[in-house]
Amino acid sequence: MKTLTTEELRQVSACKSTRFYKKGDVIFDEGESLNGIFCVRSGVAKLTKLSANGKDHTVKLLGKGELLGQRSVISDERTNLSAVAINDIELCYVPKDQLLTHIQGNNAFSLDILRNLATDLRGAEDDLINMAQKSVKQRLTEVLIYVQNTFGHDSEGYLSLVLSREEYASIVGTATESAIRILSQFKKDGLISTTGKQIKIENLEGLKRIG
Repeated sequence: MKTLTTEELRQVSACKSTRFYKKGDVIFDEGESLNGIFCVRSGVAKLTKLSANGKDHTVKLLGKGELLGQRSVISDERTNLSAVAINDIELCYVPKDQLLTHIQGNNAFSLDILRNLATDLRGAEDDLINMAQKSVKQRLTEVLIYVQNTFGHDSEGYLSLVLSREEYASIVGTATESAIRILSQFKKDGLISTTGKQIKIENLEGLKRIG
């Protein structure tokens, strides 16, 4: 949005709306036609893909300032992912026609959108490489570090973003039992500590050596 002129920003602001979703709510489903894009104001969403075995695989976590649905809107295709609220979330919604108007009329804004899509593609490529080349333990380590670096921790050191063991398993692409077993080993080794679903990284350098 930084590349939009003051007048363009005013036009976008005039037509945007705010939407609220509770934890677990579906923002949009795989295969849906979107009439606008979403930007996260607060909270966290996840993008998921339904696999052949009927299980959801978490493709990406999205926090404040990140966009949902832009690829489908720009390509005029149905969504190939679902978006779900991990916790209570506030989203800004911008209608499709307003977005496309500024893409067509503002070259700098169009370039920003292309860069954003290219970054997403690079991230997807990196994820595929990780899945193919790294062990489940290494991938889980990277997720723990990513969650801390991206979403921070509370005053007691616990990760601010609280994910279930099922959600960790979905992100790294493994069975829930495997994720539980690895996290238990991390705890035994003094790399993390836990209280219920909450996780605290106790030895960041130790985790980095695994990853």
